[in-house]
Amino acid sequence: MSILQRLQDLGITLPPVAIPAAAYVPFVRTGNLVFLSGHIAKRDGQPWVGQLGKTMGTEEGQQAARAIAIDLLGTLQAAAGDLDRVRRIVKVMSLVNSTGDYTEQHLVTNGASQLFAQVFGDQIGAHARSAFGVAQIPLGACVEIELIAEIE
Repeated sequence: MSILQRLQDLGITLPPVAIPAAAYVPFVRTGNLVFLSGHIAKRDGQPWVGQLGKTMGTEEGQQAARAIAIDLLGTLQAAAGDLDRVRRIVKVMSLVNSTGDYTEQHLVTNGASQLFAQVFGDQIGAHARSAFGVAQIPLGACVEIELIAEIE
């Protein structure tokens, strides 16, 4: 089954690549690696604003991370030309806008990691990962995630 068919079965439509908000590009390809710039959480086309541990709980943060993963897949498709060319999701880095005493950044990030496993399967979708709590993210977004993938 193709990746696009799997996405369709999950009810996911990939968005177009977002226009960068500053002086950077959405992705850079070097050799077989594609580095995707950080994508912030959006809801209804606007930044998904909030702070984990203060105005948001872990479950809502997971939903935000999943939404980012969908946006990242749209950018990855543009970079690779076809998601079936993805050989491995190599690394995910997640920044979670959170209070100083919030400690579930890794669980928030699971919202993205689990979607990558659903879409690509355990062999291709499993990845190395970091999840950090930060004091603020651009535009007040609750989560930002960047990704590195290997393509053929």
